[in-house]
Amino acid sequence: MLEELKKLSKETAVYGVSTVVGRLLNFLLLPLYTHYLVPAEYGVVATLFSYLAFLNVLYGHGMDFAFMRFFDPGSEQSEETSFSTAFWSLAATSLVISGLIHVFASTLSVYAGVPENLSDITRYAAWILAFDAVALVPFAYLRMTHRAAVYAGIKVVNIVMNLALNIVFVSNMHMGVRGVFLASLVTACATFAMLTPVFVPLLTSVFDRSLHKTLLRFALPLVPAGLASMMVQVIDRPILKFMTDDATVGLYQANYRLGIFMMMVVNMFDASWRPFFLQRADKPGAGAVFGRVLTYWLAGGSFLLILITLFVAPAVTFPIFAGRALIAKAYWPGLSIVPVVTLGYLFNGIYINMLVAPTLAKRSELVAYATALGAIVNIGTNLLWIPRWGMMGAAMATLAAYAAMALALYLMGRGLYPVAYEPGRLARVTLCAAAVAAATKIFGVHVASGNQLILRLGLLAAFPVLLALSGFLDQEELGALKRRLGLA
Repeated sequence: MLEELKKLSKETAVYGVSTVVGRLLNFLLLPLYTHYLVPAEYGVVATLFSYLAFLNVLYGHGMDFAFMRFFDPGSEQSEETSFSTAFWSLAATSLVISGLIHVFASTLSVYAGVPENLSDITRYAAWILAFDAVALVPFAYLRMTHRAAVYAGIKVVNIVMNLALNIVFVSNMHMGVRGVFLASLVTACATFAMLTPVFVPLLTSVFDRSLHKTLLRFALPLVPAGLASMMVQVIDRPILKFMTDDATVGLYQANYRLGIFMMMVVNMFDASWRPFFLQRADKPGAGAVFGRVLTYWLAGGSFLLILITLFVAPAVTFPIFAGRALIAKAYWPGLSIVPVVTLGYLFNGIYINMLVAPTLAKRSELVAYATALGAIVNIGTNLLWIPRWGMMGAAMATLAAYAAMALALYLMGRGLYPVAYEPGRLARVTLCAAAVAAATKIFGVHVASGNQLILRLGLLAAFPVLLALSGFLDQEELGALKRRLGLA
């Protein structure tokens, strides 16, 4: 058993590190785009990539998860038959759909809001989707055969290549929006080529119709949940585009991505949280431990939220790249949305905390209901708030969606598993964070301004001080803190 757990921890570490490295490398595209694309051009990029996110769900239609679910080298189905059936299914559907998009690209571009002179990027997008889809099963095979290093290596090379090609096409060759999508297309093709040693030995002409039906029966019900989840994440861009303009979407996208640091913390927490509570569910006192995790998550997440809110402007406006700021000055008017987006990710972490009860009670449909509610709230509030507050309305809609998901999962999970949440301590964290937020208003600290650094440091330090004065720490925690500081 210990050897199996060691293998699991090693693979988790490889996947986790590669994910963090990948996200940080992707983040480097932000200064590149903001300095070489005007907000309207970046808005076109953001909107079309939002459509790609939805279409990725449809292109894959859960086939990679179905392949993983029914992959069994010891069964009557050979590895080659299972792999080939799933692979040829995705290859055929991707070829047909991308072929149709390619033929009707000019018409589809009009409906997607892509400028007429850029309709060729719709064709690039079609084949990006196709190559990404046919790579799904080979990547799934790597995961199922525990080749985590190969999987992570190809993913990181993919991101590095995309970043390098963006620099060449966008910065050096000044290809603008076309360069962004051409870089993605070349990268998708190269990734497929890197995977050929993995899937060519497995690929046969066999297509098992019976197995294909089994795979589809498992896969297709996953699509609605996948689409709902994607709506929560990206539906705001297309709605913002149709209710405002490309420039507003560009400002929104650039500043939305500054929430990456909270998002990365949430992703890392998600990766470790699920195995943590699954392995401890039957141990004495597990409910109290799970409740304490939410308390610590809210405290740590609130500190990170305050840190980002106070220092995002100084960080992105300081000249660090040969006298250039992290993002171009034309995008600074959107900095005010960053705290709202970051708070949304904080609620997403609370939602992940709330997965305990439905997961342990084997009520996975409750997660689907919460995600669907989040999608409905996101669409409704976007339509309601964007006309009133523009891109701030879109940011608030995302916050409302994640908050609704967390609340819904909490209400539906009550009674399914006894988690001892700590309402008093949660209230103290909330009140202390609110007090710091109020102080930023009283002292005139502006999110979109990079001045008053000393005052910002003082406000950041005020949060843990207020927590301590509120009686947040219990005796065990105070003792541990004193030992850590060498005071006991």
